Amino acid sequence: MRQDITFTSGPDVCAGWFYMPEGATGDARFPVVVMAPGFSAVKEWGLNAVAERFCAAGHAVLLFDFRHFGASGGMPRSQLFPQAMVEDYRNAISWVCRQPRVDQARLGVWGTSFSGGVATYVATVDRRVKAVVAQVPSLLNAETRRNINPARWEAVGAFLQADRIARYETGDVRTLPVVAADGEPCALPGQESWDFFVAASASTPTWRNEITVESLEKIGEFDPVSLIHMLAPTALLVIAAEKDSLIPLAALTKVVDRAAEPKRIAILPAGHFEVYSEPWFSTATNEAVIWFRTHL
Repeated sequence: MRQDITFTSGPDVCAGWFYMPEGATGDARFPVVVMAPGFSAVKEWGLNAVAERFCAAGHAVLLFDFRHFGASGGMPRSQLFPQAMVEDYRNAISWVCRQPRVDQARLGVWGTSFSGGVATYVATVDRRVKAVVAQVPSLLNAETRRNINPARWEAVGAFLQADRIARYETGDVRTLPVVAADGEPCALPGQESWDFFVAASASTPTWRNEITVESLEKIGEFDPVSLIHMLAPTALLVIAAEKDSLIPLAALTKVVDRAAEPKRIAILPAGHFEVYSEPWFSTATNEAVIWFRTHL
C-alpha cells in the first residue's frame, strides 16, 4: 500500500511515497528503509519498483525527492547541495520513525549513485541507522576526484572560481546541463549518461536537465569517505559495477577496505546505469533485500 506524504526539511517540504506491507494487521511493527534518487533524479525513475520489492519483503519504505527536485519544494530549482541532502535524509528518518507501525530500532537507508554516497554518510553520522545499501555509490572525496582526472579537476576548479566571483558580484544563479550530446559542457559528460537520462526523463516532466553551477562546488567539497571507519556497527553493503565509467571500481574497493565489519561489496559485471535494468536490476535489488533482512 502506497500513500503520498510530505515532511518538512529546513524551510521547505519534501514529497515522498510511504509504503506499508500488504495485509499488515494488528500491532506488528515493521523494519523500515528510507531511500532517495541519485544525481538530479526523481523518485519516478524506477525507484518505485525497488521500494515495492523492499515492501514485499516485509519492510515499510519511505521514498522521497530531495529538496529542489521533483515534487519537493525549494528554490532555486536544481540545486544539489550534499549537506542539504544529508539533512533531507535525516528529516525523512525523523518523520518515518513517528509512524505508528514502524520499528524505529530496525531502520535502514538505501541510495544509488550520488545518493549512495550521501546515504553512506548519513549512516555514519546518524546512529539511528542500522544498515545501509549503497548502489553504484559516489563514495568519492576531493582527493579521489582529483586523482581520477587531474586535468578535469583543475579545469572545473577554474570554472567554479569564475562562477563564484560572478555570483558575488551579481547574485545570479547560473545552471549547467546535467547531460549533453556531442561533447557539450555538462555535469555528467559521455554518451552513456546522455542515453540513460534522456530515456529516463521521457515520461517524467518534473525532471529538469540542469544543475546549478554552485552545486558542483559543494559536490567537490563533500566527503563521505574520510569517516567511513566510524560507520560500524552499522552494516554496509556496497553494490558496485565492474564496468562503471563514472565511479572507478578500484576507488570503491579502497573505501570498503577502510570500513569495519559488518560489510560486503557485491561486484556486478555491469556498467553504472545497467543496474537500473534487467538482469542487473533484480540482482542488485535482491542483494539489498537480503542485506536488510539480515541486518534489520
